[in-house]
This record gives sequence, C-alpha cells and structure tokens, in this order.
Amino acid sequence: MKQLIACCGLDCESCEARIATVKNDNELREKTAQKWSEMNNTPEITAATINCMGCRTDGVKFAFCSNYCGIRKCVSEKGFNTCGECKELNHCQIVGAIFQHSPNAKKNLLASETT
Repeated sequence: MKQLIACCGLDCESCEARIATVKNDNELREKTAQKWSEMNNTPEITAATINCMGCRTDGVKFAFCSNYCGIRKCVSEKGFNTCGECKELNHCQIVGAIFQHSPNAKKNLLASETT
C-alpha cells in the first residue's frame, strides 16, 4: 500500500501542506493557510501551522491530522492502516464526509486494499 495515502484515502502526495513542507515553500504555506481557514471558518490555521509529511509517515503532521482527526483516531483504535480495511467503510459517517468532497479518496482506499 502506498504510504502517502492517508487513513481516509486522501493522497498526501498531492496535499498542499505536504508539498509546502517538502519544498519549504512559505508562499504556499500562506496560501494554504488562508484557503483552509476559509474552508473551515477558523482563523487558527496560519502559515506556521502548515507543516506535514503525511498522515501515515514519520515526521511532522498538520495539527488537525495528528491531534483531532476522528478518522485517524478510529483507524488507530481498530488497528487498521486505513479505512479501506474496515467492513463499515460504505456506511461510515466519519469518513463519509471526505468522500462527499473527494470521491477519489474512496477509490484510493479500495485500490490500496486490492494490491
């Protein structure tokens, strides 16, 4: 399974926070912080908080992903690598919101479980 597929199926390789971290791109951090602050209606996301190497990799993680993500906590509690291992995937309300906004996330999970 590709390590840069997050617990929820999002592709960390294409995540703006990871790209900004890998490239040490402060302009992208600022742009991402502004975008995510607006999307989540919170001023707490700042350029300084945009640092992440990926949900399931070693290294720094975006604070939400490491401290607050219910999906990541659920996967960990169940001893899974991703939601793709869970029998409740198709009916799960926790990860369902991700699929509404990013249908490729579910495809990533299903593809990763067949390889």
